[in-house]
Amino acid sequence: MAANLTPQYLRAEEEYRRAQTPEEELKWLQVMFAEIPKHKASEKMQVMLKTKIADVKKEIESSKGASKKVGKSVKIPRQGAGTVIVIGGPNSGKSQLLNFFTKAKPEVAPYPFTTQTATPGMMPWKDVFVQLVDTPPITPDFFESYLYGYIRGAELVLLMVDLGDDDGIQQCQDVLDRLQGGKTRLARESGLDEDDVGLSYTKTFLVFNKCDLPDFQDRLELFREFCPNADFREFQVSATEGTGMEELRDAIYDAMGVIRVYTKQPTQKEPDRDKPFTLKQGSCVLDLCDQIHKDYATRFKSARVWGEAVHDGTVVKGDYVIHDCDVVELTISP
Repeated sequence: MAANLTPQYLRAEEEYRRAQTPEEELKWLQVMFAEIPKHKASEKMQVMLKTKIADVKKEIESSKGASKKVGKSVKIPRQGAGTVIVIGGPNSGKSQLLNFFTKAKPEVAPYPFTTQTATPGMMPWKDVFVQLVDTPPITPDFFESYLYGYIRGAELVLLMVDLGDDDGIQQCQDVLDRLQGGKTRLARESGLDEDDVGLSYTKTFLVFNKCDLPDFQDRLELFREFCPNADFREFQVSATEGTGMEELRDAIYDAMGVIRVYTKQPTQKEPDRDKPFTLKQGSCVLDLCDQIHKDYATRFKSARVWGEAVHDGTVVKGDYVIHDCDVVELTISP
């Protein structure tokens, strides 16, 4: 990537990576082009952005003349501290995992294709929630096209592998084959390809399910022999017995890359600790203002902060970087 990229560029790049429609892609590509520093080191990136903008414009224009597809909307509003997409082959345990972590009640049955539509649920972690989305199974012959947008827009993907069945290894390889050849791919970390901004990677955990069964370890060794390219962080769980699930819950939250911020009014002695705001790590007070109300950033005067990094009630400016569990008291002009 070009040197000296601005925070505005990096935010636009992240929004572009998570875009789920061509119109959203175009919006953030244009912001990226406007914000990228114009110097020799960024010339290659500028050309790449111009080309991608032109390609997306053509895609939008060509879609205007095409007949609309008949079908129900599958767009799921983002909620909570982040979004996790759960994918896998038939009967890999996706719905069992959603049942364990959330109050959602997807149908769970010992036959394939029980899940036919995307099902969201909210996973609690201490005093915040993370959105988990169960999805239809992926096979060589079946793949819902909207899953590309889901995966691209998520903070994390959980790739479930059924190691309680002899077919589980091949089913996982089928999922990898389906995704790793396209523009939306699974990886150890999220980001865009340095040589092709249209190629997006989403952070992925490999979740080996049914670790309570006797043949689990033998199948795990076979998996590592036959799927050596599945280079993701690994977890061994039983979604029915609960084994390993709390470790996975903590890792899911950590992967969201957020901090919790509590706010209080000047007239209050204690903050509201029931529903903290969640912001990306490295966010500042002005980012908190933007999340609370669209006008707060322009009306911001000062803030007082209580937290581990400052003395209680320290007065800070808008660029102060907030830490996890800070309490912030904003002073806003009328």
